[in-house]
Amino acid sequence: MRRHLLRVTATVVSTLMFASCAAAAPTSTLPPAPSAPPTVAPAKHAAPTSAPPTIAPAPTAGTATAIPPAVGPTNPAPPPAAVPTMQTYQVPAGSRPHDVAPAADGGVWYTAQGSGALGHLNPASGATRHIPLGAGSAPHGVIVDPEGRAWVTDSGLNAIVRVDPATSAVTRFAMPAGTPNINMNTAAFDGAGLLWFTGQNGWYGRVDPPNGKVDVWPAPRGRGPYGITGTPKGDVYYASLAGSHIALIDRETGAAKPIDPPTASQGARRVWSDANGRIWVSEWNSGNVSVFDPVSSAWRQWKLPGARPQTYSVYVDERDIVWLTDFGANAIVRFDPVAEQFTSFPLSAPGAAVRQMLGRPGEVWGAESITDRLVVIRTTAG
Repeated sequence: MRRHLLRVTATVVSTLMFASCAAAAPTSTLPPAPSAPPTVAPAKHAAPTSAPPTIAPAPTAGTATAIPPAVGPTNPAPPPAAVPTMQTYQVPAGSRPHDVAPAADGGVWYTAQGSGALGHLNPASGATRHIPLGAGSAPHGVIVDPEGRAWVTDSGLNAIVRVDPATSAVTRFAMPAGTPNINMNTAAFDGAGLLWFTGQNGWYGRVDPPNGKVDVWPAPRGRGPYGITGTPKGDVYYASLAGSHIALIDRETGAAKPIDPPTASQGARRVWSDANGRIWVSEWNSGNVSVFDPVSSAWRQWKLPGARPQTYSVYVDERDIVWLTDFGANAIVRFDPVAEQFTSFPLSAPGAAVRQMLGRPGEVWGAESITDRLVVIRTTAG
């Protein structure tokens, strides 16, 4: 463990202009019906480690449960569909899409890791376009700010990259001089509009968008920072895959405080906050999904269904329903935390490898990085 906190700053910003697009015939495909309908299973959970749980008892296997309303959001959610539908969209061959983010124009951004570009899909037509990010680019994560600009964590460039959707202008925020390659992974905004990011080689940092200032810190337990999330209160937590913990970042000092889940060596990969500020964690090694309550410091965890689940990503939608991807089952998995029930949606192509999910009301998006496709589950009618 490092004994001293290192803080490095820089204000390096360079602007590049790339407006070329990858010509691709509009394609949109509906997958063949799976051999079996989505499967529903009651969750298996461990006893809470501190305060008693507030989640209802598990239902009988196979019983249908209604999707509960979200707790906290002020905007009403769309009505649920009778049966969620899945659709896939082909993107250019060799794109190897890694992460996705719904765009302000109704499209979807995706990081084309295999071609060093940020891709955009028009779901209405299936058309795609690619915006090159620069020589050596290997983009990993993407999120969208309130102005509709896409922010990309680029491990190949060792930089944060911002893309203007109107002009395709690419602005690069370099790491401070002397910073090694941090193997940049994902990003999230805090309550003040600062962008925080992770580097799996043992780093995390932030960008102040108005002035371009970049700060980086070494992670207190070394290698591992991967997923990251902001909460409704504006706090920021990251997950350490190699370190098997999550951490709360002090946004004033930059110091990170590790928090250990109950399951040892669980491989906390990604994190997401629900409307109450609870932190949901996808545990790659254990096959669990777990949740941490910052108010009570209580943990709960549930094993995904199947013989050998591998929980890769986690996303919490507008109804506080938890969505996961399971590499072991090659499926997207929905978890109802009130009913404590899983529903599995098998992917139509073998070994699809959906590594991340993000959505907007009524839609949950992911990227099939092996098949060069984007996938969406629509959860509302119309």
